[in-house]
Amino acid sequence: MQDNSLVGSVMNTRMLTCIFTGFASGLPYYALIQLIPAWLRTEGVGLAEIGLLSLTQLPYTLKFIWAPLLDTFSLKILRLDIGLRRSWMFVTQVVLLMAISFLGFLNPTHHLFEITILCISVAIFSATFDISIDAFRRQILPDLELGLGNSIHVNAYRISSLIPGSLSLMLADLFSWNFAFVVTSAFFIAGIIMTLFVKEPQISPQLKQTGHSRFTAPFLEFFSRNGMKNSFFILLFMLTYKLGDSMATSLATPFYIDLGFSLTDIGLVAKNAALWTSIIGGIVGGIIMIRIGINKALWIFGLIQIISILGFAILARVGENLWLLGAVVGFEYLGVGLGTAAFIAYIAKTTSKAFAATQFALFTALTAVPRTTISASSGYIVELMGWEHFFYLCTALAVPGMILLLKIAPWDNDSKI
Repeated sequence: MQDNSLVGSVMNTRMLTCIFTGFASGLPYYALIQLIPAWLRTEGVGLAEIGLLSLTQLPYTLKFIWAPLLDTFSLKILRLDIGLRRSWMFVTQVVLLMAISFLGFLNPTHHLFEITILCISVAIFSATFDISIDAFRRQILPDLELGLGNSIHVNAYRISSLIPGSLSLMLADLFSWNFAFVVTSAFFIAGIIMTLFVKEPQISPQLKQTGHSRFTAPFLEFFSRNGMKNSFFILLFMLTYKLGDSMATSLATPFYIDLGFSLTDIGLVAKNAALWTSIIGGIVGGIIMIRIGINKALWIFGLIQIISILGFAILARVGENLWLLGAVVGFEYLGVGLGTAAFIAYIAKTTSKAFAATQFALFTALTAVPRTTISASSGYIVELMGWEHFFYLCTALAVPGMILLLKIAPWDNDSKI
């Protein structure tokens, strides 16, 4: 019976849906951070202007502001109401397809303002799409499948980077930039078709909020369900669980360069080891969670995260060694994949199905705060402490999140949040 349950949790249409949503979610984000900067630079746009365009990513952090609207209002398409979640998923993907395809027909030297507006629009609609699919996944996945479903989504998200960051660049080199942008946007068609064929999750009566309540109800529900004290511990855990891990990887490429590795070594060994082991970790972690539950996974995978950070300290002491680089990076990002799978599953489990859009958006935005602030301060810390001691500090910063597990995710109680 247990084997049948495992097979049923892995081989079903819900997991296939998570592949489509993850892939469609990653396409616009990687277009913004990989494809568009490459396009602008080859067309002669200055680094200062390209750097400023990174501000267009702010909607991904601020998406919780308008998330309550997606918990309340459905959109009618050609006078048809296809449901609360699916209507937003459909409209946002159609707009993203048109916006990204249109970008390639603009001239960066003459239409930089228009390109900036389009990039902001892509970020807003991409963030809105993320809100809708996060809520959709929370509502279609049983608690048993939250770990695997979310890890599949995250890994499909990562794999989608191969389109804007690889295929599209080669197409631009062989043909033209407008052709590359059209092909990139065409990958949304699969997600749009999927949206039309999947079933709309059942809407909770709690969603029928009016006036200011649509903005306050998700927050009041979270605090009332968990209590003020426990809610504080949950939010603190979300800030700290990935803290050491995020800090250790925030300056990974400069670290490899300082050790003397060539750019080819970094591209072939470090980047491949990071991508594929994180994908393997995410998928394996999701399957393991079906067996052991989210709480135990947070403990085990969190411990692996801590141990893997120490590998960077060993590499910093030994210095340039290509085999050690591959082993350390592979193990570190295996821990990243495992830890992320458990962490995202916990966030999903913590949200209410009734207010999944708002709460999921808020929690994911909250987890981005340490990553953003760390990226700004890590360089100063390395200059003061040196690489080896920096990674010891990262290891120490991973401990508080583990200690909080005693309160919010006890080993022997997987039903408690």
